[in-house]
Amino acid sequence: MYRKASALITRREAIASLATLAAGAFLRPASVFGSGPDDSKTRFAVVGDFGTGESDEFAVAEQMLDSHRKASFDLVLAVGDNIYPNGSARYFVKHFEEPFAGLLKEHVKFYAVLGNHDVEEGRKDQLNYDLFNMGGSNYYTISRGNGLVEFFMLDTTAFNAGQAHWLENSLRASRATWRIAAMHHPIYSSGKKHGSETKGLRAVLEPLFTRYHVQVVFAGHDHVYERTKPQKFIQHFITGAGGKMRRGDIDMKSPLRAASYDQDNSFMVVEIDEDEMTFKSISEKGEVVDSGVIKQSASVGVSVRSA
Repeated sequence: MYRKASALITRREAIASLATLAAGAFLRPASVFGSGPDDSKTRFAVVGDFGTGESDEFAVAEQMLDSHRKASFDLVLAVGDNIYPNGSARYFVKHFEEPFAGLLKEHVKFYAVLGNHDVEEGRKDQLNYDLFNMGGSNYYTISRGNGLVEFFMLDTTAFNAGQAHWLENSLRASRATWRIAAMHHPIYSSGKKHGSETKGLRAVLEPLFTRYHVQVVFAGHDHVYERTKPQKFIQHFITGAGGKMRRGDIDMKSPLRAASYDQDNSFMVVEIDEDEMTFKSISEKGEVVDSGVIKQSASVGVSVRSA
């Protein structure tokens, strides 16, 4: 719950969906997601820094299952630090399969990227783990909705020239209406512990994202939720509070932040059609702590006005 102090936004502001005027995206309060099937839409969850095997992870997983049962997910994006403490296969059952047993039983597929903890001992284990659907590769793409959306799944623990070349070629070839990147390390973040990854990563990735019209980037690493103000017409989200949480870790004076939540564990639910992306951040207690809509624009990635 938000404290009513100058350093934190109020609970009312959070739940009311803090659409913000910035250059790059039209954000407005989101309605409740529809529950009927629709081939022209893709609905998915995003969760990061979750694989602890502890009670908070179980609570987040239960809320995710509840959301899926109300309107089913096409997939889940796992944005790294999937298995604590070191990514090893010996923790897969207790730190992933047991917490997410409900979703796995309903055949919801998780698609993972690697985080810094995952690669301490578990890089090979996770690349070849069937339930993370990486197919042996540390970077890959996923397409949904007959060209509606393409996800570019990146490995920021070992980003190199080869991966950059692959990414540029893949983005150039993409004909998807929505192009979304998922990775562990954020290039924009108001987190105090880690913050923005600017040493090399932003300099390489951001020109590719802008040149090839990536509209949205999901990351983790900072154990909070944040929606930044759009940067160069790109909307960045941090959703790294799936299992480990850092209360009070948001720099509330950061010029980057549009909305943030660092008082409870959380995950995101997103629904996309040809015209807009509707998003919600949901706490482990089931509270919607931020929500809104990003309107598609053919000319500049995403277009912006306040609610």
